[in-house]
Amino acid sequence: MDQPPPPRPSEAMEAQAPWRVLEFYSGIGGMRYSLASSGVRAEVVEAFDINDVANDVYERNFGHRPCQGNIQTLTASDLDKYKAHAWLLSPPCQPYTRQGLQKHSADARAFSFIKILNLMQNMNFPPQMLFVENVVGFEVSDTHDQLIEVLSSLNFNTQEFILSPLQFGVPYSRPRYFCLAKHESMCFHNPSVNNKLLRTPTCLTLNSSTTQNSYEQNEDVLEVVCKPIRDFLEIHIMDTVDQDCSATTSDFEKAGGCTPSETGSHDYIVPLSLIERWGNAMDIVYPESKRCCCFTKSYYRYVKGTGSLLATSKDHKPVPKENLEFSSLNELGLRFFSPREVANLHSFPSSFCFPDHISFRQQ
Repeated sequence: MDQPPPPRPSEAMEAQAPWRVLEFYSGIGGMRYSLASSGVRAEVVEAFDINDVANDVYERNFGHRPCQGNIQTLTASDLDKYKAHAWLLSPPCQPYTRQGLQKHSADARAFSFIKILNLMQNMNFPPQMLFVENVVGFEVSDTHDQLIEVLSSLNFNTQEFILSPLQFGVPYSRPRYFCLAKHESMCFHNPSVNNKLLRTPTCLTLNSSTTQNSYEQNEDVLEVVCKPIRDFLEIHIMDTVDQDCSATTSDFEKAGGCTPSETGSHDYIVPLSLIERWGNAMDIVYPESKRCCCFTKSYYRYVKGTGSLLATSKDHKPVPKENLEFSSLNELGLRFFSPREVANLHSFPSSFCFPDHISFRQQ
């Protein structure tokens, strides 16, 4: 009787113990949640992040506190001891954003990522897989060039994507760059797109003869398949905020230091003074809308270019922003999205929560 062929390296790995994973720039755990939801048998053996508050949140949700310190101090031997099969990396995005200086690898915030890449070439047990995430713009940076150069020298194949939650039915416009990398001893399920940058998920490319889901298309087309924002909102805030739209700037500033248990629905109301000053620059969405803008860390502090605001008044139907006047804006019951709602739009699970000592503004 013929003997079955020996398993490929990837099959042998899957048949054995779970993958050992290192998580760099772990933040509040988004990468780890994604890993868990993927269904892959994996164990995060260590996480690394320099931010104390982010590490508090991570520890609250995963029961493990990331290694806190400068990633640049790590050595090849430090990383070898983990014998990790895979690395997850979400390095600082500021060197590549459109609003920034775009200094790329010359930006000090890029140094640690470049250091990690160089360490791979000196390791006895380098990872066999990498997953890298960053902002759109990273793919045209010299840091990206260094990433591809290192992976190529170590005989990795890559598959690169620019994808948005809109392509997956989530009403959130947040296009991001992703790089999947595997050592050549491991195969991608669809090797025909190796070493290419795509703007459509391969699962959609393979199952459709059209490019209907390509992010290069107008977002209006993608909105058709998205769920309404209403599905991502906290019901108790929606039911109460419309009853009180009299917040002042001082009320909102006081809420900045509140912990979650102390923050009420009125704390999310946009003060009238901000509406009067910045109304024309606000991105306003409604519960039935199927798109909202990306939220930044300045959300709650500023209203221009930091994320969408929600109109909560039940008496007003969606109106094009150019047709709105101050009096109309004042009647919309505008409020900020809550931290829980922002987490929902980022596809964090319902079990995710913030420690009680984390303030409203820190969230």
